[in-house]
Amino acid sequence: MKVVILCGGKGTRLREETEFRPKPMVPIGGQPILWHIMKYYAHHGHRDFILCLGYKGDMIKDYFRNYLWNRCDVTISLGRKPGAKFHDHHEEEDWSVTLADTGLESQTAHRLRQIRRYLQPGEPFLMTYGDGLSNIDINASIAAHEKAGRIVTISAVHPAGRFGMMALHEDGQIHRFHEKPQVEAVWVNGGFMVCGHKIFEYLPDDPTVAFERGPIGNLLDDGQLHSYKHEGWWQPMDTYQEMTYLNGLWSEGKAPWKVW
Repeated sequence: MKVVILCGGKGTRLREETEFRPKPMVPIGGQPILWHIMKYYAHHGHRDFILCLGYKGDMIKDYFRNYLWNRCDVTISLGRKPGAKFHDHHEEEDWSVTLADTGLESQTAHRLRQIRRYLQPGEPFLMTYGDGLSNIDINASIAAHEKAGRIVTISAVHPAGRFGMMALHEDGQIHRFHEKPQVEAVWVNGGFMVCGHKIFEYLPDDPTVAFERGPIGNLLDDGQLHSYKHEGWWQPMDTYQEMTYLNGLWSEGKAPWKVW
């Protein structure tokens, strides 16, 4: 399936980084978080990507335009017929990446509406945001979507706590500490979705409409919203603290999403 990734938001809660680059380009272990998301989908066999660009989208275009230059050794011919020969190989050679400018101020529903032309009539697709990582079973979520027969399947995940959770003895001694506890009784939208083509019937031609508000509510009213429960690891990157946490997992070799 094609993978649509929403990459156009301004990421205001991570202004320390997003003042200079779009949030999907914030690095985790030296590579943009967007690359990590794409590597995860590619591992599950989904290597055809459509990126919905907006804020500082030129930086994402430049990243992929120069991908070979940055990943391979290169020999440059400086004669009257200049050229470049790239050496070596890299694991992303079977990727296809469509870079779609969906507007600077567009909300998520309008960004999604604009990439319809890159899909075949009736073609289902995968969708996610460019700022979250997980170890979700992508293909199991597709199977659940097909079995349910509804238009959209949303990954339901337990939110990670933003503060450490402590278990205390009566005398005040701490006997258990979890840096990123999960709130087990709560389910939230994990962002990894499977969408039928009929989703476009729910997307108005209005750049001010967010997918997470009107369209999802209408899908819910029509009984067309399904969930895939993911009990495993999930982590968004909304704050500087969360960016640091993800980088720490990567540098320590403990990144749950590192499956390739």
